[in-house]
Amino acid sequence: MTEKLYEQDAFIVKFEAKVLSCVKGKKGFDVILDRTAFYPEGGGQPWDTGKLGDVKVLEVHTREGEIVHTCSHPIEACARVTGIIDWDRRFDLMQQHSGEHIVSGLAHALWGCENVGFHLGAEVVTIDFDRPLTEKQFALLEETANRHLWHINSPVKIIYPSPQELEHITYRSKKELTGQVRIVEFPGADCCACCGTHVNSPAQVGLIKLLSMQKFREGVRIELVCGGRALRYLSGVMEQNTKVSHLLSAKVFETGATAERLLAENAALKSRLISLEDARFAQLAEQYAGLGDVVLFEDGLSPDGLRRLCGAVLRACGGSGFCACFSGDDSSGYKYAIGQLDGDLRSFVKELNQALDGRGGGKPDFVQGSLQASRQEINAFFQASSREGTCPS
Repeated sequence: MTEKLYEQDAFIVKFEAKVLSCVKGKKGFDVILDRTAFYPEGGGQPWDTGKLGDVKVLEVHTREGEIVHTCSHPIEACARVTGIIDWDRRFDLMQQHSGEHIVSGLAHALWGCENVGFHLGAEVVTIDFDRPLTEKQFALLEETANRHLWHINSPVKIIYPSPQELEHITYRSKKELTGQVRIVEFPGADCCACCGTHVNSPAQVGLIKLLSMQKFREGVRIELVCGGRALRYLSGVMEQNTKVSHLLSAKVFETGATAERLLAENAALKSRLISLEDARFAQLAEQYAGLGDVVLFEDGLSPDGLRRLCGAVLRACGGSGFCACFSGDDSSGYKYAIGQLDGDLRSFVKELNQALDGRGGGKPDFVQGSLQASRQEINAFFQASSREGTCPS
């Protein structure tokens, strides 16, 4: 049985060990040592990486009671090796896992929330609670968790109680446990059965930032980051907000209000633009009144503008004629809107898309899409279709 150095001291970075076996595996070479500081994946925490001598350790798993190090190259059995943990990765995982314990423990103490799911991802940590929280509780949970980091100096306690001792300990666990139980306690915040690696004191978590909360089954799923991840996240947010601040000529803490004002102004401008467009479309529709089939090009229109233009011309033309409206240019292609009152455009539009490198669709009597073709090619297609009698009728 491999000696688990990571359970004795999570801050061990370098250790000496003997290779007990090395066999070819599915992802590399599976190495078993007589002792290891490499944490194997488990309890929601990913495995450690690093090196055994000059050989990279890619993954670490527990299989049939043995800790298996998947390595990039083989290592001779009985050899003595020096193991070196990727400390940046290990400490990051410790910060995230310890922060999760503190948040889960406090949510349990404050509102009776049970942690029913935990994932320590490459970017964020997620916790699933079995009951909903309000936005006010969400904010209070973050504040309380950080105050714990700042004000509680008690070291993290890790014990291996006997079955008799365990009966008198109140601790969190997602399932019924058998065998030797490892208890990790953050005094004043959490007491939980856990096999993972943790910091020595709450202060080493550094910072806990709750990112989001959304409904999940009967409760909520919370995303969070801790320590170095939290610092990088907030630095990135600050960098982006500073750019926005400069672009809006607004103070850093006034960008939200400035953006709201600009959005309101933009909405008013859009409304005015639509009114002006509709007036322009009405004038165009009068020009084509009673002409039947219409192929029309108008610069600078959005898909919604094309739809409104096509509808206005159709109403003016009346009858069974069709209206095809295009907007764009020869270099980037054209958007289109084609309508026919009570018509069926499906086969015609399929031919149009095939002939002019287009895509789009819609209802039988109205379709929208885009073409990668020139204005001359579009006009030629409609002229040929009219001669051949394949235009909508």
